[in-house]
Amino acid sequence: MANPVDLVEVWRGDLLECVHQGHAVVCDDTGQIVESWGDPTAMIYPRSSCKMIQALPLVESGAAANLTGQQLAIASASHNAAAIHTDLVGKWLKDLDLTDDDFRCGPALPMDEAARNELICSGTAPCQIHNECSGKHAGFLTLTKYLNAGPDYELIDHPVQQAVKAAFEDVTGETSPMYGIDGCSAPNHACTVHGLARAMAFFASAQDRSDVRSTAAARLTQAMATFPEFVAGETRTCTDLMRAMDHKVAIKTGAEGVFIAIIPEKRLGVAVKIMDGSQRGRDCAIAAILVRLGALDPNHPAAVARRTPAILNRRGLTTGFIRPAPLLV
Repeated sequence: MANPVDLVEVWRGDLLECVHQGHAVVCDDTGQIVESWGDPTAMIYPRSSCKMIQALPLVESGAAANLTGQQLAIASASHNAAAIHTDLVGKWLKDLDLTDDDFRCGPALPMDEAARNELICSGTAPCQIHNECSGKHAGFLTLTKYLNAGPDYELIDHPVQQAVKAAFEDVTGETSPMYGIDGCSAPNHACTVHGLARAMAFFASAQDRSDVRSTAAARLTQAMATFPEFVAGETRTCTDLMRAMDHKVAIKTGAEGVFIAIIPEKRLGVAVKIMDGSQRGRDCAIAAILVRLGALDPNHPAAVARRTPAILNRRGLTTGFIRPAPLLV
C-alpha cells in the first residue's frame, strides 16, 4: 500500500508526537471518486466493515423475509455480546431449531463489561454466541437452512460463501484477487479502498432503485441506522455516532483500521484504512470525514470524543489531544 498520507495527528504539549497515516475515499452513486486521500487503489481486507455486504445474499434470497430490523442490524454487526445481543441471537438460533454448536465463529469473551464479569464470576466459559460476529453467523445459518446446504457454511466453496463473494465483487465493481480468513473463520475478500467506498455508495443510493439487490441493500442500511445499539453497543463508536447523526447514516468499523460510512441523503459512500490498524486513528478519521461532508455535527459530544479528544493521564490531567490532520479539515 504505497503513498499513505497523514490523516490523524497526536499532540503532547507543543510537540507532534505521533501520526496515523492511511487512505480514504468518498465515492458517489455513479462509482466515481468525490474526494480521496492517499492511494484509492490500495488493496485492503475490509474485515468486519463489509458485514452488510456479507448479509446481502441472506436478504435478496428471500431467506430474511420474516426477519426483523433488529435481526438484520445484528447480522451486520460486531456486537458487544451484551444481554440484548445474546438474547436476540439466542432466540434466532432457537427459531432455526439450531444450537450454539452449529456456529463456526468460535467462542469469545464478551466485550460488554457486565456480561464478561458475569461469565468470569460464575466460572462459565464463553460460548460462540458471545462472539462479536455471532449475528452475522446467525444470518449465514439462516441462508444455509434456506438453501438446504451443508453445515460448514464458513468454507470458501460453500454455497453461502460463493453467494457472498459474488455479491462482494458486484457491489465493489472489482474482481477480488484474494481472500483471507477473518477472526470469525469466514472468508474476507480483498478490494481497493475505492472499491469499498463504491460498495458503500451502492448501499447509500439503493433506495433509488427497485432491483432485488438494491432493495436488499436499502433494507440492511435502514436496519443499521435505525438500530445502532445492535450494530455495536453502548460506548462504541458505531453506535454513538449513528445516534449523533439522528439515525440518518450507517457506519461500521472493521479490524486493522478500517471504517466505512453509508450516507443515503447524500448518496455517498466512505471507506477509510489506517495503516497502523489503530482504533483511535480510524475513529478520528471517519468522524473528521463525516464532519467534512456535513453529516455529523462537530460539536456533538460523540463527535468531539472521537474527532478531537483530549488525552488524559492517570490523574485526569490533559496532556495532549488527537485531531484530524490538515488534509481532513
